[in-house]
Amino acid sequence: MSAPQHPSDTAVSDSPVTDEGGAQPSLPDVDPADETASVDPVDDDADEAYETDEDDENDDADKSGDDPLVREGDVAGDYLERLLDILDVDGDIDLDVEGDRASVAIVGGRLGDLIGPDGATLEALQELTRLAVAQSTGVRSRLMLDVGEFRAKRRADLTALAGETARRVGSSGQPERLAPMNPFERKVVHDVIASVEGVHSESEGEEPNRRVVVLPDK
Repeated sequence: MSAPQHPSDTAVSDSPVTDEGGAQPSLPDVDPADETASVDPVDDDADEAYETDEDDENDDADKSGDDPLVREGDVAGDYLERLLDILDVDGDIDLDVEGDRASVAIVGGRLGDLIGPDGATLEALQELTRLAVAQSTGVRSRLMLDVGEFRAKRRADLTALAGETARRVGSSGQPERLAPMNPFERKVVHDVIASVEGVHSESEGEEPNRRVVVLPDK
């Protein structure tokens, strides 16, 4: 599906997009009083188990008659389409299902303001989208949002970094600590390390300084 197209000459910046009156436009409404709208932060570390309520998800699927992940994507797509319209930002919305998650991507146009420095705005937008989905479906969402292929490019960089670190640790026998990362980034590293013999990984520290440590097997 595609958001309405509006030509824009606005330069990409890290500052919030404002409307013609200078005020920051509001996001599509999400009722914070709705008890179904509560979304806990999701930590995707491989060493931190994520608990899901399969009975609730199955009940939701029975009621809707659809794959719950497909429904998540549809709700997220509608929410983001309204957001792009409010912000007057050009972009197309791609929906998919990857493994056990709905996957939503905004592509095309000037999207720097939706990514922010080091993806900080993207992370916040993902949480808002999960909140909107949870309010609509009554089920906590773990959907992944990408904007302008930021996560795809970051995944490729982290995969290379993790592979190089694993080889160094396997050769030297000394553990290495990586820079602090968000849950998405840590999971990418954990997945790569898990595929390499002779090394393993753990997470240490507290957010926002939580990081991956790569260690040699004993």
